[in-house]
Amino acid sequence: MRIVLLGAPGSGKGTQAQRLTDIYNIPQISTGDLLRAAVAAGTELGKQAKVAMDSGGLVSDDIVLGMIRERLQQSDAANGFILDGFPRNLSQAASLDKLLAEVGQPIDAGLLIDVDFDILLKRLTGRLSCKDCSTVYNRYFSPPTKEGVCDKCGSTNLYHRADDNEETIGNRLKVYEENTAPLINYYADQGLLKRVNGIGEMEDITKAIQAELATV
Repeated sequence: MRIVLLGAPGSGKGTQAQRLTDIYNIPQISTGDLLRAAVAAGTELGKQAKVAMDSGGLVSDDIVLGMIRERLQQSDAANGFILDGFPRNLSQAASLDKLLAEVGQPIDAGLLIDVDFDILLKRLTGRLSCKDCSTVYNRYFSPPTKEGVCDKCGSTNLYHRADDNEETIGNRLKVYEENTAPLINYYADQGLLKRVNGIGEMEDITKAIQAELATV
């Protein structure tokens, strides 16, 4: 099963990716993780990426695609993969398709975890975290039983991240809509799009994903 995972920030795609790796026994390939690992290991591509990152520039698509090519050669990706964080736009999607055709591992599905904008905004701006035990709450959907007190450890050190404000989150979602959302039509036009409602219990969403992927 070879999947490109689509979804806005706050859609829960990271959580679902972790579940799917266990179900299908395939790796989640995050381009952010690939970059960090390559830089830490000092590979040739990692060195090139580090030069770009140290100068404050963006790592080129060619470097990222090279890392993906190398990652797909590892044994755990023989039966498929979940690609998370790439492609982010139509140009990258076309380049990825070309690469995957060359290595004989074309995409089976573009999986969209679909959540309304208003819900995404509440999910992201409502986050509260416990400084002592790292338990995460949401003031709208899953607040602590007693306001300001962690259910798990009893700490009163619950905090709201400064960058989880409406303006910052709104900008992140706007960037997603402008750059990444067109990928939905891209995979739909190829007959590869699988759309799942990302609202509800995590287990129910996972089952819905499995039902969609069963048609691949």
